[in-house]
Amino acid sequence: MTFSIKPLGSEGVNSMLYEDPSKRANLYLDLYLFLGISLSNGERWRQIRNFTFRNLRMFGFGKNSFEEKVQLEVQNVVEELKELNGKSLDVTKLFMNAISNILFSIVFGSRYEYNDETFVELLGIVKETLYLITCPWGQLHTIFPQIMDHIPGPHQKITSVSEKLMSFIKEKVRISQETLEPASPRHYIDSFLIKMEKEKENPNSEFNERNLVAAIHNLFTGGIDGVTSTLRYALLIILYFPDVQEKLQMEIDRVIGRDRIPSINDRADMPYTDAVLYEIHRFCDLIPLSGPHMATKDVEFRGYFIPKGTEVYPLLFTVHHDPTKFSTPYKFNPNHFLDENGKFQKKEAFMAFSAGKRACPGESLARMEVFLFVTTILQNFKLTSQTRFTEADIAPKMTGFINAPIHYELSFIPR
Repeated sequence: MTFSIKPLGSEGVNSMLYEDPSKRANLYLDLYLFLGISLSNGERWRQIRNFTFRNLRMFGFGKNSFEEKVQLEVQNVVEELKELNGKSLDVTKLFMNAISNILFSIVFGSRYEYNDETFVELLGIVKETLYLITCPWGQLHTIFPQIMDHIPGPHQKITSVSEKLMSFIKEKVRISQETLEPASPRHYIDSFLIKMEKEKENPNSEFNERNLVAAIHNLFTGGIDGVTSTLRYALLIILYFPDVQEKLQMEIDRVIGRDRIPSINDRADMPYTDAVLYEIHRFCDLIPLSGPHMATKDVEFRGYFIPKGTEVYPLLFTVHHDPTKFSTPYKFNPNHFLDENGKFQKKEAFMAFSAGKRACPGESLARMEVFLFVTTILQNFKLTSQTRFTEADIAPKMTGFINAPIHYELSFIPR
């Protein structure tokens, strides 16, 4: 199999992702290869993706009810932080609990208490799955599965650990099936099961239990760690730049005040906050290498001949560090997203969620979560730390498929 990795910059990557005929290349987990949202192609991918978008909107995306789910978890986080009385902590676990519960409430229809035994066990499985997929061994297994299948290492556990998560999801599907009321779907699983029943006589239907389980697996593995890492980066950067923290809190106090919960609707009146959050996404460059695409036919692209079947990995790093689009590409600079009048300006050279038809389906969810978590936390607390961070500490660190922030502790001092 041929592999093609080309650092094309913002215009080249944008053109590749929007214009070139491609499908998703083969990824890990042979047991569910080509299933769900992330790993499927063609008609299967179209059916499952469109259904998922439509039904996630029904149970949250783009609706007030969904914002309320996020706000509930943010308030739980705020209460947990208040109980610390200024004691420092690493927020990784707390943020992961909250982000997971938001997804669970949409997919399963209910949330868990953070100390619930089932919840703790489930998150342990999710964390191990993510580690195995994104560690160097897991990356090699993704790219060279035929070779790595015969080499010992932690990647050999990917399928067995992922199957634990699949088993949990299957049990949730079974319970939903037994209590299903077709006229009153309660969550994403119910809607999928209803669609399965309607399409059971359609030989071309992709609505079956294997695709349902795989789609939920995709949502969990793609929607938890990314937002958790972004929030950890956000607080680290805000700690490092006290002037940024001060300006953010001034805008929060002016637009929202201290007496009500922040809303996603506030974002339109908060250009500096918007610019800071976009710049955090750009600077931390969480996913510097886009997911693999595969050419579905021979393609001539900007002087390169790409044969059918070639795996192409667009380098999003070259987009976010394009000196023709960003004046200081290797520095954190919110002015990258502000015009001369201090108004927010979005740029085409921003692909934190990739682009084109294969762009991250959870972008609107992730952006809402980051905005509400950051604004609510800064509304209630001043961030401090006994650690004196350096510029190297906030620089992106490649730890696998993603750039993860360093582990650090900070204190939340009530305002």
